[in-house]
Amino acid sequence: MTSNDFARGNPKDSAGTAGHGLSSAMALLLALACGLSVANIYFAQPLLDAMAEDLGIAPAAIGTVVTFTQIGYACGLILIVPLGDLRDRRRLIAGQTALSAIGLVAVGTASHAAVLLAGLTLVGVLAVVVQILVAFAATLATPDGRGRAIGTVTSGVVGGILLARFASGALADIGGWRTVYLVSAGLMLAMAVLLLRVLPRGAHAARAGSSYLSLLRSTAAPFVEEPILRERALFAFLIFADLNVFWTSIVLPLSAPPFTLSHTTIGLLGVAGFAGALGARKAGRLADLGWAQRTTGLSLMLMLAAWAAFACLHVSLWFVVAGAIMLDLGLQAVHVTSQSLIVAARPDAASRLVGGYMVFYSIGSAAGGIAATMVYALAGWSGVCMLGSGVSAAALLVWVINASRMQEAAGCALTPSPPR
Repeated sequence: MTSNDFARGNPKDSAGTAGHGLSSAMALLLALACGLSVANIYFAQPLLDAMAEDLGIAPAAIGTVVTFTQIGYACGLILIVPLGDLRDRRRLIAGQTALSAIGLVAVGTASHAAVLLAGLTLVGVLAVVVQILVAFAATLATPDGRGRAIGTVTSGVVGGILLARFASGALADIGGWRTVYLVSAGLMLAMAVLLLRVLPRGAHAARAGSSYLSLLRSTAAPFVEEPILRERALFAFLIFADLNVFWTSIVLPLSAPPFTLSHTTIGLLGVAGFAGALGARKAGRLADLGWAQRTTGLSLMLMLAAWAAFACLHVSLWFVVAGAIMLDLGLQAVHVTSQSLIVAARPDAASRLVGGYMVFYSIGSAAGGIAATMVYALAGWSGVCMLGSGVSAAALLVWVINASRMQEAAGCALTPSPPR
């Protein structure tokens, strides 16, 4: 089977494709590549205490590790992701994946906090290959199956975010926190070789021939022209801030008395969260069917309810497990729905739209991570729960306001004009 067959699947068996224009095998490979890439950003979260002790970083300042990585990611979204609409995506994807291995080696061998932060910033910059992969999948899929294809590939993104915590915890318990990054470097190098061999040749973008500067200038235009992009970018900021408020801070109470759990055990929460995320794989299909707004509202309610479960941490750890499933199920559903809507709005600018949207994901993730560690230092786990529930409530309020505006607009459109 050639690389093009791998991309399109068997034309005689459309049931075996993701979105009919993207084979199941290719969708799963892209999802795996996304998961490995995005995991590099989140490996640090269960290891913050070990990093702080090894490199002499103050516990109150260790949250900057997450922030620097997200800053790098935001820079990559602005400067690199738009290239997906300009250059050969196959080479761009393989090159970024290979270069990520260099950044990971720098992190795994860092002997000073400055080197660690520089390496993590580089890892964040290059991890934006995820967004090029998602846009690539969206363009390979047919229009009526685009949401389903995005849902499949994006499940790898959320899976990488969540399972990264378990994988990093387990590897750290075996060989220390540095082992996590060195192992990931080897996996990224192998993935780069595989993607270079398998991705379809000639995967050039529609704007090939345009200048890089004109492409960057055009990246901001959709925010002015597309209201759906502005709405969904705000959701991205809030839901990923919410996610990182929980996942950045939960390691602190669970690793301290009376729980004193190991990194591996804490990382198991990521497995529970991944189970919830998998439950939202069909969210893209619901968006294809016109249920995007209702799916968003119900999912945001679920994320708010998750914080009630998290507040019961000292009653039973099972409440935390249930809350992790609810939080990640809701987030994945909103995230997939958002990407389906914005790509459908401008398929010709898929990379730029997804990149612009994900800038707000990165800013929200950084803000949530640093706010969580600061609030925990001041007010403990109760303060973190108040912060997280406040962010969830804000996202739900935005949805209510937008839904009301849409209903008013629809009502005005249906009301006949008075006779003259």
